[in-house]
This record gives sequence, C-alpha cells and structure tokens, in this order.
Amino acid sequence: MRYPIDFLDNFDKNFLFWIQSFIKMKLTSLSNRQVEDIEKFQEILAKFRHDISSMQELKSLAKQARQCGLIGINIFINPIEKLYNYAVLQGFASIKEIDEEFLRDFLAIHTSSLADATKKNYKMSILSLFKFIDKQNEDDEQKSYVFGIELKNWEGLNSKTGNKLPSYMNDEEVAKFLKAIEETEFKSYAKAKNRLLIKLILYTGMRVSEALGIKLNDMSEDKNLLIFKITGKGNKQRIAMIQKKYIETDLEKWLEINKHPSLLFSSRSAKKLSQSYVSYVMDKILKTAGIRKDKNGAHMLRHTFGTKLYQKNKDLILVQEALGHADINTSRIYTHFDKDRLKKATDIF
Repeated sequence: MRYPIDFLDNFDKNFLFWIQSFIKMKLTSLSNRQVEDIEKFQEILAKFRHDISSMQELKSLAKQARQCGLIGINIFINPIEKLYNYAVLQGFASIKEIDEEFLRDFLAIHTSSLADATKKNYKMSILSLFKFIDKQNEDDEQKSYVFGIELKNWEGLNSKTGNKLPSYMNDEEVAKFLKAIEETEFKSYAKAKNRLLIKLILYTGMRVSEALGIKLNDMSEDKNLLIFKITGKGNKQRIAMIQKKYIETDLEKWLEINKHPSLLFSSRSAKKLSQSYVSYVMDKILKTAGIRKDKNGAHMLRHTFGTKLYQKNKDLILVQEALGHADINTSRIYTHFDKDRLKKATDIF
C-alpha cells in the first residue's frame, strides 16, 4: 500500500514510518541463508506490521534480526539511525525539506573519520532509502513525490590518506596472543568454547561469519587433521583444515556442554553467537596479551593467517584458495608484507 509523503502529523513520525517500511523491506530481501531461529525471525517481522514508536525500538529489532543470522542489516540500520537523529534536530516540518545539500552535510559531519568502505556503506544506505521512498509514496491524485537523490557530487570518498594496509600480528605478537588465549579469564562454561573459536579463526584464516556458521556435521577427521566445510561469501563452499593437536582438547571439552543441536558454536541458551560476542572475546585476549592494533577485531586474525601463509610459501593461488577470495587481486594485499622480496629493491644501485 502506498502513502502520501507527509501523511502523519509531524516530521519525526513521518520519517520514522518511512524508515520502518524500508527496514522491513530489507529484512525480507537480504540473504537469510544463515537464519537459524525461524520462529524468532517471524516474530520480528510481525512487529514491523505495527507502528514502531522510536528509532531505538527499530534498531533493537534490526539487531535481533542480525542475531538470528540475517546478513547485512547492520549496514543499513546504523547509517540510517544517525541520519534520523540528525534530521530530527533540524526541526523540519516536512520530509520534502531533505535534499542533496542536507545529505552531503550529514555525510561530511558523520563520516569524516571513517574508512572509505564504511563511507560507501553510508552513501549506499541513504541512496537505497530515498529510492525506496520515491517508489512507495503516492498522493490522492496517484502522483509520487520524487527526491531524486544521487549524491554524485559528494567527494567524501576521495580520501587523501589512501587505503591502509590491514592490521596483522608479527611472530612475537602471535606468540603472546597464543599464550594469552590460554591465560585469559572467562566464565567456566565459556572457556573451551572461546579458546576453540579464536584458535579456529587464527589457524585457518576463516571469516568470523564462517566460523559462527559451522555446523556439527561440517566437521570430519583425516588422521591428524580436522577438516571443516565452510560456507563463505556468495554461498560458496570450501574446505579448511587444522592440525588436530591445536584444538583437540578444547573441542572435546566444548562438545560435552554445547547444547545447540546443529551448530558448533552457540550461546549458553543454545542460540547462535553474534559477531559482537567474538569482538568481546578478542578484546579480552588482546588486553591480556598487551597487544593493540589499529583494528583489534577478529578479522585481524584472518589477515595474520594470510600474511604468514604468503610469507612462508610465496604462493598467491594458495592464499586465494585458503582465504576463499573470489579474485586473486584481493589476495595480492599480502605481497606487501614480503620483506625478502622487498629487500631486493635495496640492491638497485
């Protein structure tokens, strides 16, 4: 059903209504292949059929959908939440007062310190929102108000600082980190799980989302190896291997108390773990190890694996296959850490 652009009695309610409609559309169109709790997801969608009273409530529902396994909803909800709060402060009487100049001002203020990839997400989210509103609003004469937002003149992505090389740990830091994995204090029921999870990411280079999506029947053994079938981006499957000796003890302890019927990793209440939980675990271990990086998330473990793999083998195809990169050019970032190769440049003269 279509609605007039300003059919509610104030700007805040109107803008929230359109954002609610947009997020609901995204909930039903994003990839749901990792959604495990179908009943919970249905409950969330049902709540979107009624008026949502605040942006906080809307964001909470989007977070719950993400915890159910819906991929990508945070890319949209985070920028749009900030846009809504910024717009409300302006005292607008109508949504029609939002234009390209206002949106460029918003992006300039709220993305100045962000990486280019995050800036692109902000721009994409805003464009998607207003294209949705363009198509869904309609007055009594069946005419639509079209914002026509393009943001072609927004120069925020022309960063003078360039792209930073990914954060990774050197040999000394890896040794400290491995020691800290064993020494970091966690609640008794979570110790083996947390150690297993972090080791698995570090020793195989798999993405956090891939690790959290591993099912019990995705594991198999081959002599001294444990083999995991993982599902990566684009629903592509590949194999990751790890020597059994590195995780065998933690794996056995965790399997004894894991209550989830199908997933390898789960919460105490048998729910799928969230990426924020992994960030919490990483932060505690890094503090124990005394290691601080530009980016301290678990993705740094993937970069560490990729860096060490290339340094040892000088084989980009192996790096591409192990990390599940669709394009080998993505794997080339790890050649920047090849000190032996770069040393040859010192002999030019």
